[in-house]
Amino acid sequence: MEELNRLRLGGVVIHMKNDNITYLIGSDTVKVKPLEPYAEIVCDFLNDMSKQLRSDKRIKGYSDVVSLAFWCRKSNIVRLGEEFCSKRIQIGRGLVFHITPSNVPVNFAFSFFFGLLSGNANIVRVPSKEFPQITIICDAINEVIKLDKYRVIRDMTTFISYQRDDEITAYYSSLCDARIIWGGDDTIQNVRKSPMKVRAVEIVFADRYSFC
Repeated sequence: MEELNRLRLGGVVIHMKNDNITYLIGSDTVKVKPLEPYAEIVCDFLNDMSKQLRSDKRIKGYSDVVSLAFWCRKSNIVRLGEEFCSKRIQIGRGLVFHITPSNVPVNFAFSFFFGLLSGNANIVRVPSKEFPQITIICDAINEVIKLDKYRVIRDMTTFISYQRDDEITAYYSSLCDARIIWGGDDTIQNVRKSPMKVRAVEIVFADRYSFC
């Protein structure tokens, strides 16, 4: 309870400097100060993201980015919030470390949005492979997140890219309150070599097989 109150009132600042990390959004400093799920500021941020993406002519060639922009619109986020939220007092867990797949260009954005909607600070490892969709989405996030009204989100958001580096992965894993791993069984087993806090939780997306 003391830790929860500390997070609510002042937050925790995390620093990570490493020459092997590229910062696409944010910096080497992340402020962990959990919000309530589906906070109004987050819903507004995603709605502005939707508008920013839809105004970008580059998305016409990428149906996955168009779908992302449509998903972000406020009416959809409000509907999701109504389905998710209850009358109980709720608050984000703290810091979420996202390890996203290298073969799905927009997955990192959805993972980040759900981390944000659940009230958490987020460190998102973006695929090091170059996809035009990643550039388009990161450009939109950078454009919206720089607005003064979204300073709280800016302070609690960092997108990074790095080649496989167990030391970096271990560092972020040791700090996070939740870890999300996309990428299959091999990736999960390798990342699990890096321990987390005792009370941290983990969500994984293992290999899937279709009868089709």
